[in-house]
Amino acid sequence: MHKILLIIQREYLSRVKKKSFIVMTFAVPLFFFALYAGMFYLTKKSFKDAHMEVFIVDQQGDFGANLKSNKNITYKSSSLSLEEQKKRLTREQDKQSILLIPKNILSTQRAELITTGKTSFVVQEIISGQLEEIIREKEYMAKGIDLNMIQSIKPKVEIDAKEITVDGEERNSNTAIAMGIGVGLAILVYLSLFLYGAQVMRGIIEEKSNRIIEVIISSVKPFQLMMGKIVGIGMVGLTQFIMWLILTLGLFVMATTLFINPQDMQEVAATQPGGSNLGTVSKAMGNSESASILASIQSFNFSEVIVFFFLFFIAGYLLYSAIFAAAGSAVDNETEANQFSMPITMPLLLTYILSFGVIINDPNGPIATWLSFIPFTSPIAMLVRIPFGVPLWQILTSLALLILTFLFITWVAARIYRVGILIYGKKASLKEIIKWFNYKN
Repeated sequence: MHKILLIIQREYLSRVKKKSFIVMTFAVPLFFFALYAGMFYLTKKSFKDAHMEVFIVDQQGDFGANLKSNKNITYKSSSLSLEEQKKRLTREQDKQSILLIPKNILSTQRAELITTGKTSFVVQEIISGQLEEIIREKEYMAKGIDLNMIQSIKPKVEIDAKEITVDGEERNSNTAIAMGIGVGLAILVYLSLFLYGAQVMRGIIEEKSNRIIEVIISSVKPFQLMMGKIVGIGMVGLTQFIMWLILTLGLFVMATTLFINPQDMQEVAATQPGGSNLGTVSKAMGNSESASILASIQSFNFSEVIVFFFLFFIAGYLLYSAIFAAAGSAVDNETEANQFSMPITMPLLLTYILSFGVIINDPNGPIATWLSFIPFTSPIAMLVRIPFGVPLWQILTSLALLILTFLFITWVAARIYRVGILIYGKKASLKEIIKWFNYKN
């Protein structure tokens, strides 16, 4: 155990003291913050720059007067004919366009927007929405429906989702919060397991190619070296992960408090085309009272999510790192290692993809449940399900299966590692790896 601790200390300190570790620890949060800030700024600027002057050619007669200008569109009437207006548009080639409203728009429900280039989709949506409203009002009048009465009826129904506990008590289901946390955990776990598991493999390949491994093996057993590397690099990953989380949250809180105007965020969200996720989330948030949202967040059991996140993350990392260590001992360079990376991470990738649809939409369904029990997929599947409420026996059973599988895979990986770590210049096949496993000494 003393030798394993020494290897852990060496692996941890040698990586934490590297300039690349320090730079990446601070650079990654800054990069993502700059990325999101840039996306927000460019999105806001694009909508401002998308403002367009629309000259109305109203062949129907009374549609143009009912069109209302806004921050994206300024409607203008023109005394020129359609052909003269087209010539002017071709000559000036500015942010201008011609809206042709035909005489039969009520029957065809089609209009033309003529520009010198591609028209913004947002502009098209705004114009079509206003024209639809005008047609709707005319249809109401033609059928003798009181328009004022219809406009006075504005129902607003809010669904308070409740769930009954085993004790018969009702509580808020917090579905939206659970979905957000589930997606976030799926992304974090997938990237972390892949990134730091691959670091274990690269570390072994580097020492093997430099022939340092021959000196190290003379002092420690292969199993001690493998476990020391796995735990040491895992501690490096956990340290960097916690630092990323703290720095990212700090940057976003500071930016939201000091620099970003909430009204600007709502304007950007409101200008998104219909059906976009950002617009939907903004609308949902706008329709909910702040006190209700705060109460839902406060009632959510974050402590359970955090505790099980670290347990499944650590167990999942140990499982996949043992597999990566065995793969790294079987090859001499990273080019050959790539052929092992895809099969190893395929279960993680499959679960990661399914988490955005199948697992979140039906967290207690048969597919999600079985994926959360299979050790190679449970680190993601179970963490996505936990925010929705999972029976404790399922969580503990999944964790137990994951730990038992880790112990078994570690034993298998150690038998491959003890031989493969000293094999050079020979491409490992499945048959060779099975031979290494069966060697007695």
